[in-house]
Amino acid sequence: MLFLARCLAVVSVVRLALTFSSYNRVRGLVTRLDARRDAGIADLRRVAWGVAAAARLVPGASCLTQALAGQYLLARQGNASKISIGIEKGTGSELRAHAWLMSGNHIVLGGSINGFTHLVDHGS
Repeated sequence: MLFLARCLAVVSVVRLALTFSSYNRVRGLVTRLDARRDAGIADLRRVAWGVAAAARLVPGASCLTQALAGQYLLARQGNASKISIGIEKGTGSELRAHAWLMSGNHIVLGGSINGFTHLVDHGS
């Protein structure tokens, strides 16, 4: 229960930070933590569950909000991750972007990358 409360707090703070500040500034705060080791599957699943559950309670908690919150939670444990950003293929004149949280070869948050063109990775 404490972990879920922590996830809710982190998702809320990241959501507010993205509202009042730039992505680069928020990402800079998240990536200041020294995170170098690979996370275990149990840690990845726990963070994915906690962030997804918390995001349902925070209005406007976008994929980018969730990815940054998850990256922060993993980094607090010393676990490396990166945020991948892409755009949806074949959307015509409407541009739709999406963010994923990746750790190693695992997608932690954001769902499938199929149907998207990769643009950039932001590491931890």
